[in-house]
Amino acid sequence: MVAPPVSYSGHVDFRMRLVLATLSGRAIKIDRIRSDDLEPGLKDYEVSFLRLLEAITNGSVIEISYTGTTVIYKPGLIVNGTVTHNCPLSRAVGYFLEPVLLLAPFGKLALSLTLQGVTSNGVDLGVDTIRTALFPIYNKFGIMQQELRVIRRGAPPLGGGEVSVFLPHVVLQPITLHAAVKTPSVSKIRGVAYSTRVSPASVNRIIEGARGVLSITGCETFIYSDVARGEESGKSPGFGVSLVAEARSGWCYTAESVGGAGETPEDVGERAARALLEEVALGGMVCRSQVKSLIVLMVVGKEDVGRVLIGKGVIDEGFVRLLRDIKTMWGIEVRIKEQDTLDEEDEQAEGLDEYVVSIKGVGFVNSSKKIA
Repeated sequence: MVAPPVSYSGHVDFRMRLVLATLSGRAIKIDRIRSDDLEPGLKDYEVSFLRLLEAITNGSVIEISYTGTTVIYKPGLIVNGTVTHNCPLSRAVGYFLEPVLLLAPFGKLALSLTLQGVTSNGVDLGVDTIRTALFPIYNKFGIMQQELRVIRRGAPPLGGGEVSVFLPHVVLQPITLHAAVKTPSVSKIRGVAYSTRVSPASVNRIIEGARGVLSITGCETFIYSDVARGEESGKSPGFGVSLVAEARSGWCYTAESVGGAGETPEDVGERAARALLEEVALGGMVCRSQVKSLIVLMVVGKEDVGRVLIGKGVIDEGFVRLLRDIKTMWGIEVRIKEQDTLDEEDEQAEGLDEYVVSIKGVGFVNSSKKIA
C-alpha cells in the first residue's frame, strides 16, 4: 500500500521540504501557495527550482495545479550528471545551489552543474559565501573535493553571470559530528570584494570600509579584490563583499553585503563587517546561513548520536520549522539542551547563550548508488 503524501500549506521552506522529501523518498503535497495574494501560486524561481530538481533526478513526478497553488512531488533517484540551468533573474544562483548541495553527495554520479544568472543579490547566499563558508561545513562530514568557479559575475537586475560547480558523490554515509565542546576562537578574517561594470576603485573603498570596522578584532584580515572586466563582468553594474571569520579548528562564520541604490562602497563594506561581528557574537560552531545544512547532514548520517554547539541567536522560527519537518519525514526528534560544561577559564564563552543540539542519524543509505 502506497503511503499518502505528507501535506504542507504555504510557500515557506519550499526548497527545504522538497530536499527532505527527496532524501527520505516520501511524496509531499504543498497547497495554499500564496492563495490569498493578488498573484497566487508558484513564482518563476520556484518553478525553475522544480525543473532543476527534475534534471538531477530520475523518475521524479511533479504535478502542478492549474492555478499553481498546489504542488504534488513524488521523488525519484538522484542521478546527477552534467546539467546546465538558466536561473531566473528574480533570484541569485545561490537560491538554487544551496539545496542542490544537500542532494548531490547522494547521487549515482558526480554532479557537474553550470548555473547562469545573478551571482549575488544580497538576499540569497552569494557564490563566494557558498565556496568559503558552506563547503567547509560539508568537509566536516567527510564530503570533500567540491569545486566552484565563477566564470562570469552577474549583478542584478540583468545578471549575465555564470558559475561552474563540481560536486562529488559519496558512497558511504556522512561522518557523525561531535562538536559540542566550546565556541572556537577566530584566528583570521578573509573575504572577497568584487565589482562589475563600475570603477575599480570601488573595490578598494569596500575593503577600507570593512577594515575600519574589523580593526577592533585584532585578527589578521585579508580581503581579496576581484574586479570583473569585459565579458566577465555580466550585464549590470554592481559591487559587494563576502567575509569569513575562520577558526583554527576549521569552523567559520560568514556575512556578505551587496551594494544597493544610493549606497557607497564604504557603506557596503561597513555593513558586511558589522554583520560578521554579529554572527561571531552569537556563539556556537556555525552561523545562521550554515545551520540548516548542518542539521540535515547530521540527520542523514550514521545511526549514531551527533552533537553540535549552536548559539541561541541561531534558533529562529525557520530552525524550529526544519526540526518539525525532520520529525514528520523520519520520525526522529532533535534534543536541545543548554551548554553547562564550559571551562571556567574560557573568557570568550562567558556571557554566551549556547545550546547543545543532539541528533541520532537515520543511517541514510545512498539508494541511488546501491541500485546503480
